[in-house]
Amino acid sequence: MKIIVCIKQVPDAKDVRLDPKTNTLSREGVQSIINPYDRYALEEAVRLKEKFGGTVTVLTMGPPQAEEILRESVSCGADEAVLVSDRAFAGADTLATTYTLSQAIKKIGGADLILCGKQAIDGDTAQVGPGLAVRMGIPYVTCVRRIVEVSDKSFVVERLMDDGYDEVEVTLPALFTVVKEINEPRFPSLKGKMRAKKLAITTLTAADIDADVAQLGLKGSPTWVVRVFTPQLKGERTMIEGTVQEQVDQLAEKLMKWC
Repeated sequence: MKIIVCIKQVPDAKDVRLDPKTNTLSREGVQSIINPYDRYALEEAVRLKEKFGGTVTVLTMGPPQAEEILRESVSCGADEAVLVSDRAFAGADTLATTYTLSQAIKKIGGADLILCGKQAIDGDTAQVGPGLAVRMGIPYVTCVRRIVEVSDKSFVVERLMDDGYDEVEVTLPALFTVVKEINEPRFPSLKGKMRAKKLAITTLTAADIDADVAQLGLKGSPTWVVRVFTPQLKGERTMIEGTVQEQVDQLAEKLMKWC
């Protein structure tokens, strides 16, 4: 079984801050990490490989420094790593991103199964997984919490819903996005770290994946982020003091004024 895991390098959420002058995310001095949901996708891929055989390839689109998360993924059990990197990809929205990833996946020979995290913590759109499946022309299931049954031609999975879960059978090739309930990601092993350090990572440019430049980066993005800002708090704050009964009476009086 050939499995591809799509991962993304994102800023560590606890360090994210806005530049007050430009109203954009300030990445200076902010540590970059593997998107947390993607860790669960990687872990599930490695578990499937260990149980049923096959290979796991991690794939990311990003700047050269994204190589760091690829090596970390290899240290956790992935076999190969592919970095799709080119200035032409800059500013891509989810539509342009799915085009780039689909072209890269075709270039490296496709896969029986593509795994993605439910969403990225920096954009939170949850659009790339489903969009990539549509680009590839394959079935997909989002929010997979458990893989129930595996065969050469299909998977049976549980899809997390608001009021429980659905059990879905999907023919291969297919794409799943996974949620954190699916497993507990492992830590990198010493052997894995040594292998990751020596591994030659494949780097693909726009020309390498035979991409149409009109569908890349800002040119291929019908949506733009015009401004990012921190909402200003509005309204007054009043401290209510006194006994419990006095506080209740004061609160009731204030609420009555707003009715």
